[in-house]
Amino acid sequence: MATKGYLSISALWLLLLSIQVSLGDDELRLANGPGPCAGRVEVKHEEQWGTVCDGDWKIEDAEVVCKQLGCGSAVQALNRAPFGEGSGPTWLYRLDCRGDESALWNCSHPGWGVFTCPHYFDTGVICSGFSGLRLTGGDSACSGHLEIRQEESWATVCYLHIDFKAASVICNELECGQAVDILRGARFREGHELIWQEEFQCIGNETHLAHCPRMLHHSKTCSHDATVVCSGCPGTRLVNGTVCSGTVEIRHGDKWGRLCSSHWNLQAASVLCNQLNCGYAKSIQTGDLFVDGNGHVWRDAFHCEGTESCLWDCAHVTLGNPSCSAREAATVVCSGLAESLRLSGGESRCDGRVEISLHGMWGRVLDDDWDIKDAHVVCRQLQCGTAKKAYYPPRSERGMGLVGLRSVQCAGNETQLMLCKTSHSETVPVGVAEDVGVICSGSRLIRLVNGTKHCAGRVELYNDGIWGTVCDDNWDLSDANVVCKQLGCGHAINAFASAHYGEGSGQIWLDDVNCTGAESDLWACPSRGWGQHNCRHKEDAGVLCSEFLALRLVNGNDCAGRLEVFYNGTWGSICSNRMSQLTAVTVCRHLNCGDGGEIARDFKYGRGSGPTWLDHIECTEQHSSLWQCQSDPWDPQSCDNRAEETHISCTGRKRAVTPGAFIECPNSTTCTDKEKLRVTGGEDGCSGRVEIWHQGSWGTVCDDSWDMSDANVVCRQLGCGSAVSALSEATFGEGTGPIWLEKVHCKGTELSLWDCPAQLLSDKNCNHKEDAAVDCSGVTETTASPTRADPPRRPAAESGRITTPIILCIILGALLCLVLAILGGQFQSARAQQRGSRQSYDPFAEAVYEEIDYSLMREKQQVTGLSDSYPEGLPTKAHLYTEDSDEENSPGITQEGPSLPGNTLEDNYDDVTEAPGPTEDPLSEQNEQEIIVVPEESEGSRDSETECHPEWNPNAPGNRTSEAERENSSPPLEDIAYDDIEELGY
Repeated sequence: MATKGYLSISALWLLLLSIQVSLGDDELRLANGPGPCAGRVEVKHEEQWGTVCDGDWKIEDAEVVCKQLGCGSAVQALNRAPFGEGSGPTWLYRLDCRGDESALWNCSHPGWGVFTCPHYFDTGVICSGFSGLRLTGGDSACSGHLEIRQEESWATVCYLHIDFKAASVICNELECGQAVDILRGARFREGHELIWQEEFQCIGNETHLAHCPRMLHHSKTCSHDATVVCSGCPGTRLVNGTVCSGTVEIRHGDKWGRLCSSHWNLQAASVLCNQLNCGYAKSIQTGDLFVDGNGHVWRDAFHCEGTESCLWDCAHVTLGNPSCSAREAATVVCSGLAESLRLSGGESRCDGRVEISLHGMWGRVLDDDWDIKDAHVVCRQLQCGTAKKAYYPPRSERGMGLVGLRSVQCAGNETQLMLCKTSHSETVPVGVAEDVGVICSGSRLIRLVNGTKHCAGRVELYNDGIWGTVCDDNWDLSDANVVCKQLGCGHAINAFASAHYGEGSGQIWLDDVNCTGAESDLWACPSRGWGQHNCRHKEDAGVLCSEFLALRLVNGNDCAGRLEVFYNGTWGSICSNRMSQLTAVTVCRHLNCGDGGEIARDFKYGRGSGPTWLDHIECTEQHSSLWQCQSDPWDPQSCDNRAEETHISCTGRKRAVTPGAFIECPNSTTCTDKEKLRVTGGEDGCSGRVEIWHQGSWGTVCDDSWDMSDANVVCRQLGCGSAVSALSEATFGEGTGPIWLEKVHCKGTELSLWDCPAQLLSDKNCNHKEDAAVDCSGVTETTASPTRADPPRRPAAESGRITTPIILCIILGALLCLVLAILGGQFQSARAQQRGSRQSYDPFAEAVYEEIDYSLMREKQQVTGLSDSYPEGLPTKAHLYTEDSDEENSPGITQEGPSLPGNTLEDNYDDVTEAPGPTEDPLSEQNEQEIIVVPEESEGSRDSETECHPEWNPNAPGNRTSEAERENSSPPLEDIAYDDIEELGY
């Protein structure tokens, strides 16, 4: 046994030795190439070098060679002696590699030296020489020092070994958009860095840096490394011009194409210039300067707000857009790289925090004495008009990191900030409070809000750093046409009044607008002037433009039916010619009807009667919306006959929503409070982060003063029973978007969160780390309670019986109403007798009158926030406490309370029998006092009132007294006949 073991061990050692000898004999190299990772493939076998012959040499074979030599991945597999003819035997012939073999001779082949091949069939390879590249030390993954991975180490590339064409290839490979600049980076420390030895000689159209030709440099010295700056936004570029001017091109898939000038505007052009680090757009009217008449043309139209980082972040529509020739391509001239100044964090390029670019890096501008003279220079340099305001941003908007300038002192007439007296500064501790901001006159913007899509909604203007609305006085189609044209939304279909798209909040900027229709901007039309108005937000103006789009399936259900599109103010059909199943799937995804769908061929959803708007729609897998798909231009007679109309059936289903005129909840003004409140991040719909819908977007609630009373109201409003806990500090994760409310002070008995006193967050003293949340019991109370929100009513068809509690409620309520009527009659009779004979003095009656007066005044002051003293006989506007600055509450400025989504606080004072007021003086209209009187009442009377009206809801439209009625009918305090007030409900 021992002998056998000894022999087997010896045999094993001999076998291993023979393997080692064999492996040592077989070697691989690349010869006669420009570097160690490119050349003719040669193999050493039996102590002799020979070549590899293969008429079908493929990339998998080359991949094994590159990997075996540690040269990264294969770029090209070449045959027919691309690096010259070799000599010696043909060792390997007709290899068939999978690509994952560890050595070339491990691939399938007929055998060593079995065929002698002419050397003009010798094979060659070009390897990448590296396995990866990256940009490090910059502001993002798309800028920084260029490094290339060699085996397990990263090598730094010398500044002299790449050019702008190579940088373009690098940015493209990293999906970082277009190359912006190449900068000379830090100086090398001798012996500390691994330096890449090859120079890249790219043409510029290569997809990978490894595909570029290279030249080996034997010198291992280099003064500075290379820093590459990419735009960070893929799929856009300028051609036929300079780095910052030329014809605009975008990429769909692997294909580049131009845009039509008819679909191009200055706002989209400024976004493109900004992403290319080329400042802002100076002009898009360049004639034939950059146009060569060649190239493919895409039909995309971009609708930008101006604050987007990339052009692709803008809303864009392709469907139905007309085509154009390559000679009508969009162009732009940007302000250029020399413009080293920008405003960050604002609503436009002309307002925000000041930043300056020095040596290719953006830095902050700090100043302890920043004034309007300094701001004027910034606005002038950016061609943003004149400075309207110089300010210090609040803490949440301060910059971070490098500081470019500090202590700026301008005379006010300089053309550039760098011409002012300044001092350069190195890095400073994060969070220094000296960042500076500017609002320029050129920051004015216009937008449409609450229309759910582009080109419809409430008109809002941005002026002096504040968004505000437009009053509907004299608002007509001429005014609306200017809005639609200014936004690139075609022409106006309808000019809406009376807050059709919901009431805005804050400032009302314009009133009595009177446009001719030819103006380029709404603020160029005649009006009362900025901030001059006699309106309230119930008069906010809105528009519907011809380019507003909507999609639906009809005659079936929400996710199956005949396909219709809303365009130019009319619903019409879509033709099915050349339509693929992928287009049907895109429609289903667009409508939130699942990820599957097919074109129905049985036409069971009937024929349409309106126009047939579109034909030849073609979608790809990259399209998430039907609006992005290619099609023929809009034509009301696109189909030859009704048999070509499209019928689609989707696999999914969606929850039905309340239909509205081109509006969906929660945007619609007809939506309920419950639909404008939600909790997210929890396990169900009864626990999570509290979010409310306001001004067209979901936002969170700050946890300042958030307690169980507030949480109880939220849970009750959601139909989730009572609150288990009121949570703070983003228990269910941090939200996104605005923080709408802070310092909510509910008593716990309110029917809706909108009924609670609260503040709209204005001074940015909260962040999403303080998002409020709730955990509800999920069990709805069943006992009758006046403070509980009514459960959803069943459909009329299902309510077939009246229960005993309801009968008792009706009887008791009727008796109570009868008693109250009798007492009221007796009270009126006694009062009439008292008026008839005022000769006698009744001290007790007078005392009662004084007590009522005291109680009313005290309750009124608690509700409205009136001060104890005001000029006698002069009605004054009640100021709702908002903790605003003194400037905002200064005399002459009408302040409104925070406008919560849905119903405001004042909407809940109902059932007041009002005495007619005296004739109003139009000169005192803005100073008119709105008096709200709320008497004290017992819990018993509240219960009785609720029992009388089991379905009563203070938020219901029928139970409200409108603001206009209260404003026009409320007399001054001294004129109210207190004894004639029958009932006051809160």
